[in-house]
Amino acid sequence: METLHKEINGFRSKDIMDTVNAIQSNPEIAKFKFRARNKWISGGHNRSSIQDFYGACTEDDSRTSPFVFDNSEPPILLGNNEGANPVEFILHGLAGCMTTTMVLHAAANGIPVDHVESFLEGDLDVQGFLGLDDSVRNGYQKIKVKFKIQGNLTEEQKNQLMTFVYKSPVFDIVTNKIPVAVSLQ
Repeated sequence: METLHKEINGFRSKDIMDTVNAIQSNPEIAKFKFRARNKWISGGHNRSSIQDFYGACTEDDSRTSPFVFDNSEPPILLGNNEGANPVEFILHGLAGCMTTTMVLHAAANGIPVDHVESFLEGDLDVQGFLGLDDSVRNGYQKIKVKFKIQGNLTEEQKNQLMTFVYKSPVFDIVTNKIPVAVSLQ
């Protein structure tokens, strides 16, 4: 019984097991629809809000107010630094998702972790975005991610933790082409 209430990396073992068991008994629980809304403000400045989503067979109402994110550009890219630019948010999303995925899977495998840091760098040539060179990709040409993991861990455990990051949904999104339907309302 003590194992069920054990907390590893901020996750309770019982919660992980209950979630897995629920999804195994009803795979519909695993289907989510996340949403974001965005409104242009001026120049390169726009604002996104994120609040509601569908998951576990219901609309979620746990968020009483939205998360708000300002997107902008630095002056060198014709903005005024009202927020990080969207490609920087991709790095943020990738870092956050890979880290959460790693520590969740570590907890599910009984591996306690003391500290995780990641350092991301994306190479982007704006000639593609600006339409100056059709041979240059519009987005990142490459993203480099380095992890610093600390704890009472063997090299084998650290290597196992690194394999968990490949289960990250955002890693999957940025490494595999996914269909995006764009329409006018």
